[in-house]
Formats: sequence, structure tokens, C-alpha cells
Amino acid sequence: MGDAHDQYDPFDPDFQADPYPAYRRLRDEEPVHRHGAPPFWALSRFEDVWTAVRDAAAFSSAEGLTFYPDEIGALGLAPTMVMLDPPRHTALRRLVGHGFTPRRVGALEDLLREFVRGRIAVMERTVADGEPADLHRDFSSPLPTFALAHLLGVPEPDRARFGPWVTALTRLQDDGFDAGALDSGGAAGAVAEMFQYFTDLITARRAAPTGDLISALTAAEADGERLTDWDILGFCFVMVAGGNDTTGNLISHGVALLDGDHAQRERLAADPALIPNALLEFLRLEGSVQGLARTTTRPVVLHGVEIPAGEKVMMLYGAANRDEREFGPTAGRLDVTREIPRHLGFASGVHFCIGSHLAKLQARVALEELLAAHPHVGVDLDRAERLSSAFTRGWTKLPATGLAPST
Repeated sequence: MGDAHDQYDPFDPDFQADPYPAYRRLRDEEPVHRHGAPPFWALSRFEDVWTAVRDAAAFSSAEGLTFYPDEIGALGLAPTMVMLDPPRHTALRRLVGHGFTPRRVGALEDLLREFVRGRIAVMERTVADGEPADLHRDFSSPLPTFALAHLLGVPEPDRARFGPWVTALTRLQDDGFDAGALDSGGAAGAVAEMFQYFTDLITARRAAPTGDLISALTAAEADGERLTDWDILGFCFVMVAGGNDTTGNLISHGVALLDGDHAQRERLAADPALIPNALLEFLRLEGSVQGLARTTTRPVVLHGVEIPAGEKVMMLYGAANRDEREFGPTAGRLDVTREIPRHLGFASGVHFCIGSHLAKLQARVALEELLAAHPHVGVDLDRAERLSSAFTRGWTKLPATGLAPST
């Protein structure tokens, strides 16, 4: 069976630090894995995960996206859009799409670029003052907070609330949604505060619309149907919970991966046109979301193993995206020019990440500006600290290196 380092245990700090040996063992030896406590199944091969997430009839999202049995009921909330199946999910996504358009997102580019340059200046001043700059805290993480807050129309004084909300959501998720074990001032209280904040903002925008995304969603209509307050609130929840740290970690992982291969870093700095493809490669190798669950609606047989109906099944995106069966013998190595006809960095099927175009825009602008200003930027992994999570992969501390002004 191998040593503990190559065993799949989503709660083990050693696994979280480097899950890839365990993923490889699962792909090669146990592609349909049964986990004991909590009980769930895990799929690790690309083709299996790709097929499953595109089959909402057999693998439902209606019981939640983690391996915990009642994440929806635990907080007493109605399901959000990501926890719905077609046809209701399809109708909601179409309505949201009327407001959350690629054109609206694309119009942010100049504003994002100005913000990124300001964050680079912050890091430069920190270094000039003889202090270490933190790439994740000072650069990668503030960008999606700024982008989402601007899109949703959150006033600047309120934007500092985003960080604690995301932290609270991550804590509740990784604690098994045990809200009863947390005092009202802890994670559960922070989530309740977030819901109340956006409830009030939606009410205000219905009464007096502005040019922000929430105003657009209050007016969105398709086939005579409009979004309810809860529909819009659920969308805000999804964007804050799923689009904040994930995008920041994509940027941070990209810099860390390039610091491990300076030839490819130099290539991107010399030819920024390669950055969009490089972002997909970063996501493939170091996905911000390592896995999410579905629930079987009927018995499913894979590789001679039957998964009964009503079982939680983890889709291990982090394992599937390194599958040699899909990406060849170099699947575990960085190649910013790799042809990637399909990948699971944003999932696939009906639940393909609705904010993917926003995430890619932010990450592209961040890497373009950072590599232009500091082509030798890197990170100090010896002093870095990883996020502890069974579902996401990211950083809480990531000291920056190579920030001397470019010539």
C-alpha cells in the first residue's frame, strides 16, 4: 500500500502539502476509491471525472458539493445555483448570464490593470523599507476582492469584509458545516453577516438601480421569468465563496510554478501572448479547487466497482488534471505551451465555472503586469505556509523574491 505520504487522506497535513503522489497511486491502483470516515467515494482518472461531471442525471449537485452529508441543511439555507440540477439550474444560469456577461467583465480590464500596478507599487515600497513582501497577501489575494466588490457594487469602505467572509466559509466547509459547534461570533456568524449584507444591498438596488452587476441582475428577464432576491443572493454567495481565494491562488501558484522553471518564466516575460494558455497549465498542475462532490442518483459501475445510489462521490480535479492517460508522460511537469484541448480547472458540464472569464482576465492582467515590472519575481517556499483544506489548495503566506526594480 505504500507509506503514509502516498495515501489519500484529505485531512492529513502531509497529504495537503503534496497530494500528488497519493493521487497518482489512486489513478494507477484504485481509480474508484472508497473512503471510510466520513464515508464517500473518490474518482481520480481524467476520463472518469470528465464524464461524471457532465452527467448531472447520474451525478447530482442537489445534495451539496462536499463529502459531508447535509451541508445545505446544516446552516438552514436554501440551495444556491451551484447546488441545483437542470432544468432549474439551466434556467437560473440563463437569467444570471443576462447580467454577468463577458462584455461587462471585459470592461473591467483597464481598472484591474490600474489596481494591479498599485499593488506592485505596494510590494516595491515594502521591499524598499527593508520588509519582506508577501505575494499572496499583498498582491494575488486583494485583486479578486477588488474585482468582485466593484462588479457587485460594494462600496469601498465595506470591501475589507470580504476576507473574513471567505475565511469563515472555508472554515465551515472544512469543519463539516458544524455550525452548532461554533459560537455566533465565529464562522457561522460571519456567514450570516455576509448574507444579511447582500440582502440589504439587493433591496437597495431594486429600489434605486445603479450600473453595477446586482442592479443588472434585478432587471434580468428571460421567457417572462426574473430572478428572486434569493436567486441573486445565492449568486453573490457563489461569487464570494468560489471566486475570491480561488483566483488569488491561481495567480500565486502561477508565480510559484514559474519560479521552478526560469526558462519558461523568461519565455512568458518575453512573450505575454503565451500567458492565457499558461494560465490553463497553472490550473491543470495546481488547481485552486482540488475536488468537489456529487451524489449518485442511481447505481454507477466504474472499473468493475459499483457505487450505490445516494452516495457522495468526490471528483478529484487535482488528480484528474495530472492524469498521464490524458496529458501524456509529461503530465506532472510545467509546459506553458502545452496543448490543452480539455481540462477540469474550471470543472465542466452544466456546472462549468460561471466566473471563469473573470478569473482568467484577472490572472492574465496580474501576470502581464508583474512579469513586465519584475521578470525575475519568485517566491520563498521555505517560508511559505499553505492553506489547510480538504477541498481547496492555496496559500496563507507566500514571501516574494526577485522584486528588485526591472531595468
